[in-house]
Amino acid sequence: MKIQVLGPGCANCAKMEAHAREALALLGDAAASYTVEKITDSDTMADMGLLVTPGLAVDGVLKSSGKVLSPEEIKNLIS
Repeated sequence: MKIQVLGPGCANCAKMEAHAREALALLGDAAASYTVEKITDSDTMADMGLLVTPGLAVDGVLKSSGKVLSPEEIKNLIS
């Protein structure tokens, strides 16, 4: 499973990426096949339907935009 953090590299985007990695740590061994990918390309973000950063997608499907999710919220989205 691929967790994609979408954003141009702002502080909130970095925080979202850190929270995604924390969420994987919370899942422990269950997250062994998960990867976190950072997407900064504006065309790719637009193609995924992102209007406001930061965004979070799971396997290419946009799940959140415009706010930084907590590690627990991300964990609930991916488990």
